[in-house]
Amino acid sequence: MSEFDELMEAFGEAGGDKGILANKETAHLVASGHKILSTRDIEGLEVNAKETLTGISARITVKREVKIKNPVHLCFGILHKKGTQKIKMDVKLQKNASAHFIAHCIFPRAEKVKHIMDAVVEIEDGAEMRYSETHYHGPYGGIEVIPKSMVKVGKNGRYFTDFTLTTGRVGTLSIDYTVEAGENAVCELIARVFGHATDEIKIKEKVVLSGENARGLIKTRVALEDEALAEITGITEGKAAGARGHVDCMEIVKDNATATAIPIVSVTNALAKVTHEAAIGSVDKRQLETLMAHGLTPEEAVDIIVKGVLR
Repeated sequence: MSEFDELMEAFGEAGGDKGILANKETAHLVASGHKILSTRDIEGLEVNAKETLTGISARITVKREVKIKNPVHLCFGILHKKGTQKIKMDVKLQKNASAHFIAHCIFPRAEKVKHIMDAVVEIEDGAEMRYSETHYHGPYGGIEVIPKSMVKVGKNGRYFTDFTLTTGRVGTLSIDYTVEAGENAVCELIARVFGHATDEIKIKEKVVLSGENARGLIKTRVALEDEALAEITGITEGKAAGARGHVDCMEIVKDNATATAIPIVSVTNALAKVTHEAAIGSVDKRQLETLMAHGLTPEEAVDIIVKGVLR
């Protein structure tokens, strides 16, 4: 079995559609470790990726006025027990373009693995980008996930990102995202993480509302059990008239887990408004197991329990 087929097999075992990349109308980039296994451009979208001495460098461009119909799939992973994957990503959506990116990060056997993502994203005026990232980890917890992203959203632009890590052990997670929103821009950052055993979770997300009437939301949902640790920092800055932002962090803990929430809000324009809320509550093991026994995923079960805690 080729490395590509093996990665797709692991993707399928995690619940993904193994045949999605065969669609010639679907752009994609597939990499295992520092090896590029497959890429595909489509009309209006360019994928330029190369292997470097230190990892993988990729530039993705969506052309002006182009609306990409099918999601763009990014598949990254390491199938071995040990290894490092460093990816430098530059993404640009030109004026009035739109695209939905789906990232699958697959590490089923990781015992000593490091995955580093450093992304720079530019969303020009009137463009819209949706980015959904889902991680599939094994049961060992021997992985470091270090994603960093700098995003700039132009006038009337839209940016929505959703990070999910609820399958397998987290290991060590350290998210560092910064988004700057221009005039009338909208940005929404959502993260859902389920930590077990000795997992360590650190999420830092910052939204700078620098344009008039910009809108921003940071929403974090974290569940912890056993000895897991989490520190969640949400920062929103209102710098222009009419800017509106909100930080919403909810964490549930059980066993000997520890959770910390640090919402930071600041306003430097009298006509801006930024709010925050943070809630940390406990839930017993039986509640979670009962919901999962009825067919809910950990993420769905956590969401229901969180809502119950906050009533």
